[in-house]
Amino acid sequence: MFPTPIAKTSRTWQISYQILVPLVMLIWLLPLLAVANFSVKPEADFVNGNYWGIPSSFDAISNYGKVFFESNMPRYLFNSLLITIPTVIGAVALSCMAGFALGVYKFKGNLLIFFIFIAGNFVPFQILMVPVRDLTVSMNLYDTKTGLVLFHIAFQTGFCTLFMRNFIRALPFPLIEAARVEGIAEWRIFLYVVLPLMKPALAALAVLIFTFIWNDYFWAVVLTQGPDAQPVTAGITEFNSQFRAAYHLMSAGSIVAALPPVIMFFLMQKHFIAGLTLGAVK
Repeated sequence: MFPTPIAKTSRTWQISYQILVPLVMLIWLLPLLAVANFSVKPEADFVNGNYWGIPSSFDAISNYGKVFFESNMPRYLFNSLLITIPTVIGAVALSCMAGFALGVYKFKGNLLIFFIFIAGNFVPFQILMVPVRDLTVSMNLYDTKTGLVLFHIAFQTGFCTLFMRNFIRALPFPLIEAARVEGIAEWRIFLYVVLPLMKPALAALAVLIFTFIWNDYFWAVVLTQGPDAQPVTAGITEFNSQFRAAYHLMSAGSIVAALPPVIMFFLMQKHFIAGLTLGAVK
């Protein structure tokens, strides 16, 4: 039923496994390596058709300098921070409270409300493009960071509530009952009993939502235009023009845009893994 551990397999399979894992990893990393290679190439290499070969000269300082000092990339990065951080805080805060209510209290309609939260995750977000855009226009939120933040919070709260509700239901309920016997108010139980136990889940969820929102491209293009509100994923298209595409600058901008989620993952790696594996072993 379960796969045999590698250590208990034949020596031939162990050697094959040790060869295949780095090979598969290299194939998986090829697109990223190609973008990194493009980001240090001079523009002449693309004109001459040297797409995949060794750069004729390493122009990393020039390319990344143009990205930071001769474009709106710093502004796009700042926009992404102003969009992503409030979204993470809002979605996680709302889902903690909703998950606590749905996971701890037993009332009529509990499952129905929970299913409504989940149902939004099964709707293809592309079909919402026109109504969401019309809604933001009617509310004067089109092409604003506030509109994008509110939409992302609304869209991500369903998944976050599913995550938090299931996590809270796995917590030892006698702790909550003991707090109630002591006469502690429900909001204090949430703040001082349940919330401290949810730190691994909060860290894991924050990393996931941060990555989802930071890497969003579809809604960034649909709901914003121009450097005043666009995040970095949409702002990279600034290096394209009608008759020319600066692939070397676009690649450098892509590497810069990918760094914040990677940095956050490594900073929160310990808590992220703990949050995903908590409850897997008793």
